[in-house]
Amino acid sequence: MSKVKIAFFDIDGTILEFGKPDITEKTRKALLGLKENGVKICIATGRPIINVPKFEGIDFDMIISFNGSLCMKGDEIIIEQAIPAEEVYRVINNAAGMGRPVGVATKSRIVTNGCDDALKEYFEVASLDATPSEEFENAIEEEVYQFMMGCERSEWDRVLEGTENVAIAAWWDCAIDIIPKGSGKGNAIKKVLEHFNFSEDEALAFGDGGNDVDMLQVVGTGVAMGNATDNVKAAANEVCGSVEEDGIFHYLKGKRLI
Repeated sequence: MSKVKIAFFDIDGTILEFGKPDITEKTRKALLGLKENGVKICIATGRPIINVPKFEGIDFDMIISFNGSLCMKGDEIIIEQAIPAEEVYRVINNAAGMGRPVGVATKSRIVTNGCDDALKEYFEVASLDATPSEEFENAIEEEVYQFMMGCERSEWDRVLEGTENVAIAAWWDCAIDIIPKGSGKGNAIKKVLEHFNFSEDEALAFGDGGNDVDMLQVVGTGVAMGNATDNVKAAANEVCGSVEEDGIFHYLKGKRLI
């Protein structure tokens, strides 16, 4: 392994157990240990920016949110890519034709125009309220960075019908995120590496879901969690222990990175 200068971490199922409010002490030690050794640490999540949790004592050097549509270094915006307005309405209409409600995420809020079982479960993972909001029509007049909806793989073509500038990022088999085409965690990481003037070989990434595949493939060492899906493990260079087993801590210890 080349000298690691930067490490990227998904949140849910990677540094944070599903349904838990905080990271474990060993995960905290792992993140702080990297910082102490001069390694930059970055979040790369599908969560909207307002739903990215803060962990006491951990200061991330960069936060990639909305699956790569927005990247911030403190208050400085490094990457910003919203869904074109005409495509926002197209996706909403397509979803309505399928009988599917959607959630939309802007920089300042997350609202839905309805709720089904899959969308409710999706929102519960991130501790979000899936109750339909009267503010939905106002929210879609703002810049929308991501849709969230319950959707089976067989429905993907229908929801994207007539669109040209959006793509699907799926981390679960019953729900999807819809993001601007050309975003994604992998492309965002490439831009972050350019920003810091680091090479891919100097980067390390950890993930567990389908929306982490491109992220694991653009860094020198992509590590899948032990709880990752099979396609994620197949895309990774290595597999560590599960999030419940403090897999990241033990991996970094074993590689003498902390």
